[in-house]
Amino acid sequence: MLWLIVAALAVRQMAVLRQPSGERLADPETWTGENGVLHVTGSLYDSDRFTGTPFAGLVLEPLTRMAEQSLGVAWTSGTLLLVAALGIVAARALPVPVSGSLSGPVPGLLPGSVSRRAALPAAPVAISLLMLSLPVRTALHLGQTSILPVLLVLLGCFALRGERASGTLIGLAAALQPTMLLFVVLLRLTGRRRAALTGGAAFAGCTASAWAVMPGDSWTYWIHHAAGTGLGGNADGLANQSLHGALLRAGPTGPLEIVLFVVPAAAVCLLGLRRAARYAADGQLLLAVAVTGCVAVAVSPTAWQYQLLWVLLAAVGRVGKRASDRPVWPVVVVLVITLPGTMLLPNMAVLFPVRDNVLLIAALAAACAVPFLPRTSEYWQHPIPRDHAAPVPARWSRIPLLPFWRRVLSRPNLLLELLLIRVVYSAYAHVRLAATAGRTTAEQHGRQIHAIEQWLHIDIEHWANHAVVNVGGLRGFFDHYYTTFHFIVPLTILGVLYVRRPADYRWARSTIGFATLFALVGFWLYPLAPPRLMPGLGFIDTVHGVQDFAKPDYGSLTAMTNQYAAMPSLHFGWSLWCGVVVVVLAPKMWMKALGLLHPLFTVSAIVATANHWVLDAVGGAAVVVLGFGLAHVLAGPRALRPGAVPAAAKPQDDLERPVPVPVPRSTGDATSDATGDVVGSKQH
Repeated sequence: MLWLIVAALAVRQMAVLRQPSGERLADPETWTGENGVLHVTGSLYDSDRFTGTPFAGLVLEPLTRMAEQSLGVAWTSGTLLLVAALGIVAARALPVPVSGSLSGPVPGLLPGSVSRRAALPAAPVAISLLMLSLPVRTALHLGQTSILPVLLVLLGCFALRGERASGTLIGLAAALQPTMLLFVVLLRLTGRRRAALTGGAAFAGCTASAWAVMPGDSWTYWIHHAAGTGLGGNADGLANQSLHGALLRAGPTGPLEIVLFVVPAAAVCLLGLRRAARYAADGQLLLAVAVTGCVAVAVSPTAWQYQLLWVLLAAVGRVGKRASDRPVWPVVVVLVITLPGTMLLPNMAVLFPVRDNVLLIAALAAACAVPFLPRTSEYWQHPIPRDHAAPVPARWSRIPLLPFWRRVLSRPNLLLELLLIRVVYSAYAHVRLAATAGRTTAEQHGRQIHAIEQWLHIDIEHWANHAVVNVGGLRGFFDHYYTTFHFIVPLTILGVLYVRRPADYRWARSTIGFATLFALVGFWLYPLAPPRLMPGLGFIDTVHGVQDFAKPDYGSLTAMTNQYAAMPSLHFGWSLWCGVVVVVLAPKMWMKALGLLHPLFTVSAIVATANHWVLDAVGGAAVVVLGFGLAHVLAGPRALRPGAVPAAAKPQDDLERPVPVPVPRSTGDATSDATGDVVGSKQH
């Protein structure tokens, strides 16, 4: 199944070939001179499309003699093969637990010791993540060679055992991307002097050959542009995710900017390479290579997006002693490397510096800050486990509980929760915006809903709308309530539950998530015009004023929302969820009563402002019921039965609370202590 996913992603990436020739940047004129032939009509750098070294142009020259369309197919297919090879090599290089004695570091950069069978499931996962990453997607679109240097470095570090062969491959990678020379330094720091000397010699030889064949282009690249600085787009553009690019975006220029760049870049090199050498000595060889690559990204004058694969490889590092904290770093890395910054952070001016440099921040964190655990740590293989509730029997024999869905009682990691909430909401907004079938279909569905309500004698929208319009204070109250409390109340409830009742927070979060997923299905299958966008029915939009039905207005969110996503009403659905959660969990009656007022005010507001039909509220209630029901089916009842809470999760005095101390697992037979308890067994 994993390899089928890889195949589907590969087919999807081949879609770049369907673009018109003028838009497909993997054509010869993208990375060569004019007319598709290198060095015939001028310099490699006459345009800003080619940013590689002269040696890269020299290597690619034979490809330019192929036909243009054949080149596009061959280039894209070859890039996908390189990605597959990169994923397989990375999977084979994954670190393994320490076996036997914990003393004695692993010297130097040695090949990974993961077996082929252990790497089998890891390889398709790695390839899938690589294909989904922004660097690979950008490289396929732009026709760049950024994947090849990464693959050469990994092959030199893990696939080849000879010192000269390893050094030669790393030298070739440096000839394609000069910042790869940092790996020569890493070889020297890890005691592989011969490989380091070979790598430096290979780089010098390749560069000299390019100088001999292309002296003009070599002068332009190495001297005029200072090793490629300034080639491609503007150095202060968002695509340049290096310290140099971040400083230029912040404002400094000239000598001041150079000083501000050189000093922290030197510090990053010193700290990052020392960390990489330490992880290599610990046996985490792939992590050491990834950290060095992140250093290269940060200190490079120009680190374009297609050169940032090293950030993804840094996800192999393990961070945190607790199992609940362990997914935070890899999830952050995968989200940062696969999604644009606009999906990760809200559109707030105070967050723009973070959003615009999110890939650089991730690279700097991996290189200098993230406290990766050493393999000798007792928590590296066995983190402190989560507290789980005792399993409950399935409600129906034909619908068993999912084996991996267990009620977790401990509080989830806050950073991970905030990031996932933001990403899920952004995905929800994109799906909601795409779920439209046009104005005609939406208005037809609106007439259907209106006719059903007339038949049921519940068509009160017109009466309520005009009654509110004639009362200024009531109109202002409902308009404010509709536009303000939709997000504030659910987020407040989730925040209180996270702090005060973490086990119930997970239950509440799952139920509102399921309800929202069901609502997305409704938006997609049944686009519906709200009353305010129905021509000829006499509704008044109290929030946004008179509407042009051809171009309806929704204030500042007009371009970011689908105004025909009305069935079901999540305004009422989320408010009903808030009311149910407050009624179930609030300790006092006045709190429960206050919680019930929110869905009452919300349903009044959505009808009075002509933003929803009454049946939309019924649909919102239905998805909430389905959300609570699905959570009950999968995870069991919210209220835990006596004995369902582990002893470690029950409140105790500080002196009596047990401190979990992980015990290294033994692969041999289980042994027993003096009390007869089994210690070190595989089951334990």
